[in-house]
Amino acid sequence: MLLALLTAFAAALCYGAGSVLQAVAARGTESVAGLDPRLLGRLVRSWRYLLGVGLDGLGFVLTLVAVRVLPLFVVQAVVASFLAVTAVLGALFLGMPLTRRDRGALAVVLVGLVLVAASAAEDRTVAVSDLEQWGVLAATLLLVVLAVPLGRWPGARGAVALGAVAGLAFGATSVATRMLPQDLSLERLRDSVDILLRSPAAYAIVVAGVLAMLAYSVALQRGSVTQATAPLVVGETVLPALVGLLLLGDQSRPGWGPVAALGFLLAVGGAVGLARLGELPARDPAAPGG
Repeated sequence: MLLALLTAFAAALCYGAGSVLQAVAARGTESVAGLDPRLLGRLVRSWRYLLGVGLDGLGFVLTLVAVRVLPLFVVQAVVASFLAVTAVLGALFLGMPLTRRDRGALAVVLVGLVLVAASAAEDRTVAVSDLEQWGVLAATLLLVVLAVPLGRWPGARGAVALGAVAGLAFGATSVATRMLPQDLSLERLRDSVDILLRSPAAYAIVVAGVLAMLAYSVALQRGSVTQATAPLVVGETVLPALVGLLLLGDQSRPGWGPVAALGFLLAVGGAVGLARLGELPARDPAAPGG
C-alpha cells in the first residue's frame, strides 16, 4: 500500500510539470472554433506539448497502477495535488510569486493529503458485472456527445464547461481501470491482451483518455488556466470517489471515515484554490512558436 501511495504522488508530480508545459504550448497555438481534433495535430509540433503529454502519459500509467491497489478517493485526492506541484514549479521557474493566500492553500493541500494517506485502507476486490462495464463505456460515449456542443461555447463559459468535461473524462479512466478484470498479468501477456479486448472498460479508458486531452487543450484556449483547471479538478475527483464508495467497495481504515472525508475535502478544496497558479502571461504574437 505504501508503494501505491508513492506511485500516486509520483503521478501528481508528472501531472504538475506536464500541465505547465501543455499550458504554454496550448496558449501559443492557433485557436480552434470547436472541439476540433486538428488542434492536437498542431500541438504535437511543439516540443513543450510533447514533453508535457509524455509526462501526463507517465502520470496516467502511475495512476492506473495506484487505483488497482488503493481506493479511488485516496488516489484522486493525491492526484489533484498536481496543482500544488504546478504552484511550486511556477514560482521556481516561471517567476510566478506565491501570495499569502497561495501559501495557505498549499498548506491546506498538504494537511489534506496527510489525512487521506493516514486513513487509507488497501483496496478490496469487488466483482464487477459486464453491465457495469458497459455502463461506464456508455457514460463515456455520452460525455463525448455532450462535449461536441459545449466545444462551441466561447470564452470563459466554454473554458469552464470543457474543463469539467475533461475532469469527468479523466475520472472515467480511473473508474474504468478499477473495473478491469483482476486476472491481468505481464507473465500471461497474450491472455491479458485477449481479456482487455473483450472488456468494455478497456475501450472506455481509451475513449475517455483521448476526450480528456482534447477537451482540456481546447479549454486552455477558451479562457484562463484557472477557469479550465478548477472544474477539471472537481470533475476528476468527486464523482470517481463517489462511484468507488458506492459501487466498487472503497473504504477507509475502520473508524477513520470522518478523517478521510475531511482530508479529501481539504486536498481538493486547496487544489481548486491553487488553480490560478497555472496562469501564464499572454504570448507575444511576434514570438516564435513551439
